[in-house]
Amino acid sequence: MSVPMEISVQTLTNGDATSHHTTTVPVPAAPSPLPPPVAEDKFLVSVEVCLKPSSTARTEDVKLAVERMLEKSSLSYVDGPIDLPLDDAFLVDNVQRICICDTEEWVANHDILLFWQVKPLVHVYQLSEEGPCEDLDGDSQLSSFSEWILPAKEFDGMWESLIYESGLKQRLLRYAASALLFTEKGVDPFLVSWNRIVLLHGPPGTGKTSLCKALAQKLSIRFSSRYPHCQLIEVNAHSLFSKWFSESGKLVAKLFQKIQEMVEEENNLVFVLIDEVESLAAARKAAISGSEPSDSIRVVNALLTQMDKLKSAPNVIILTTSNITAAIDIAFVDRADIKAYVGPPTLQARYEILKSCMQELLRTGILSSCQDGDPLILPNYSSLIGNLASATAEDSQSHLNIFKHLLEAAQACEGLSGRSLRKLPFLAHAALAHIQCQDPIKFLLTMISTINRERSEIPD
Repeated sequence: MSVPMEISVQTLTNGDATSHHTTTVPVPAAPSPLPPPVAEDKFLVSVEVCLKPSSTARTEDVKLAVERMLEKSSLSYVDGPIDLPLDDAFLVDNVQRICICDTEEWVANHDILLFWQVKPLVHVYQLSEEGPCEDLDGDSQLSSFSEWILPAKEFDGMWESLIYESGLKQRLLRYAASALLFTEKGVDPFLVSWNRIVLLHGPPGTGKTSLCKALAQKLSIRFSSRYPHCQLIEVNAHSLFSKWFSESGKLVAKLFQKIQEMVEEENNLVFVLIDEVESLAAARKAAISGSEPSDSIRVVNALLTQMDKLKSAPNVIILTTSNITAAIDIAFVDRADIKAYVGPPTLQARYEILKSCMQELLRTGILSSCQDGDPLILPNYSSLIGNLASATAEDSQSHLNIFKHLLEAAQACEGLSGRSLRKLPFLAHAALAHIQCQDPIKFLLTMISTINRERSEIPD
């Protein structure tokens, strides 16, 4: 969940700040590490700039224009988009949106960072509209992998839509940054070991595959200055099992040979996604005991050998997911640098997911965005608890009822996956007696009854 961060940036006059502040507002130490300080102990704030598809402007020109805009503007920042300056024709013509990202990583409790404490780190990118390209291998009707050029239009907004326990997404970002930095700096792998392999495990429907794709998309943006070309290779594990005995291991080796050729270009950053990795890295002890075909031993051996070969390439990260970690060969699990559990969403995450769904229905006009004549603004979870606890008779009763029903819906969703939660608003709308109904309260009451029906239909 995003924690709002405010940054006071004041207009500069002849190079001198007009601010009357002479002291720095202290930022309490957070449990997670602070971002690396830059010159004069400033903190990095990521600013992502998405270019229009028609833009032909140079990345450096756009970056300088955005930095100038931030220097002379008086802004309060929160995670999310900021308005383009209408008086800057260059930015208006070339930029689709500007977003502030991941500020909750080092700012807690709504602390304020003043402009002299902050250095915006601007990332400029343009979405690829090519779509996936499939690799057909010989006479096979199945492609061995699908390839995306990153950042891809299909994955735009995916990172922001994924809501997990606090810190999971930032942990993955920091891991990838460290893995690439260690390789870039030439750290001796015999003294300090890392494999650039991530394993996300947990029950189905928790968004593991989406998180891998969104992570690759985010890293392609954050490291675009070092790696101007990025690719995501999604391996089709089912295509690697041959009907001919002992051929599967050779197919795995052939696939990784293609990947090896991609990473030979030093300006190319390659992400390899292996979904449900247990299908390729099944525990070899099961094959030895006779419960799995012996050909699976060759597949696991080939996979481990090829992954070890990729260790020498500095510009590849392997992302894997699994629903059944107990079925994965221990040698593969041991190679993974990060083994992160992605479980069903917590109450806070469930509320934030349903809130984001409601906000989209309000934005599109499917639900009315005004109650009692006032615009309906849904609070985040921490603010909601405070609002309900301190509510007075003067507060809008219809707003409070909406907040209460939304929290009640989140509580009723315990045990449901994120995938199921994202479907609920559609199912609830389809269950409305009048499809043109725009009343948020009636919609939420219908959603609560829909949740109860969905839970009763889940098999034991």
